[in-house]
Amino acid sequence: MGAFSVWHLVVVLLIALVIFGAGKIKNIGSDLGSAIKNFRSAVREEEEGTGNRPGLGDGSQTINAEVKREDAVKR
Repeated sequence: MGAFSVWHLVVVLLIALVIFGAGKIKNIGSDLGSAIKNFRSAVREEEEGTGNRPGLGDGSQTINAEVKREDAVKR
């Protein structure tokens, strides 16, 4: 009563096939596979420290900036 059986999965897949069609499901599957592959490679690069995003490396980068209020500039 609480768990899905194989027949439940078959019925759901058949309904998805009728609604979307075989070509659309194939495209969705390949897009999902590409997304997972890209995510894994990004995680692997970040763990190795080869990520090229600034400010996320060893923490040695600092940003110096001057903030001016808009009303102070008008005076």
